[in-house]
Amino acid sequence: MESFISTLLINYFNVLKKYFVFDGRAGRREFWLFMLCNFIIGIVLSILGNIPVLGVVFKIISGLYSLAVLVPSLAVGIRRLHDTNKTGLLMLLNLIPGIGSIIVLVLCIPEGTPGENQYGPDPKYIA
Repeated sequence: MESFISTLLINYFNVLKKYFVFDGRAGRREFWLFMLCNFIIGIVLSILGNIPVLGVVFKIISGLYSLAVLVPSLAVGIRRLHDTNKTGLLMLLNLIPGIGSIIVLVLCIPEGTPGENQYGPDPKYIA
């Protein structure tokens, strides 16, 4: 369990280091671990937001956190789509209420293109 948590956090901070990197490719592991970490943080902030006295503070923190990870979330999503040899413009599907986000997540599920594609080398083999 400790190893998984450290892997999760290392991956999370590695994605944050690529804050404005929209080119290249991101493997499934990089994408999904980042999404999992964001999901966990969102749940924790949501629970803390329901505390009667401090709830307002945590709701503000939650909003600020969402804004802070918006760009890296878009960046890793675009890189993930690149890994499956799809254009990053498909992230615009997120603008379709309800179903758009589901479509983008489904597009991020398949394994990436083996070897190099038009967006760069296979992230599985990059150190």
